Amino acid sequence: MLRGRYPATIDAKGRLKIPASFKAIFDEKYGPELYVTSLDGLYARIYPFAEWQKIEERLMSTPSMNEHRKKLLDRTNYWGQQLRMDAQGRVLIPSQLRESAAVRGEVAVMGYLTYLDVWNAQRFREHLEQNPFTAEDMKALSDLNI
Repeated sequence: MLRGRYPATIDAKGRLKIPASFKAIFDEKYGPELYVTSLDGLYARIYPFAEWQKIEERLMSTPSMNEHRKKLLDRTNYWGQQLRMDAQGRVLIPSQLRESAAVRGEVAVMGYLTYLDVWNAQRFREHLEQNPFTAEDMKALSDLNI
């Protein structure tokens, strides 16, 4: 499982060095193939390619004219590229996404069980402040037995 937050840096060439804890999981469970994308261009999302393929398989089972399927694919294709992590654990964040998400220099890399999100550290702190955890959130999690 990919979990926790680790600081990292985007180098001058636009490459993210995957934090060692996450790289070990990629190496052990998934390998170097990745799908880097976003839903809104505010951050980069990195899927092990095997996990991204599971999403694609579920999408294939929905009608091709489903508007939600198309909306998701519009965004993930627009921002997305299939990439390969190099032997040092670096992955190139596509330039268009890097610019939109303002991911340069210090970034926050967070694990969300089956994928990673890469945020501009200041933007993520603002995101947390603008989206506080509420009693309604707690109830929804309770309803899920969490």
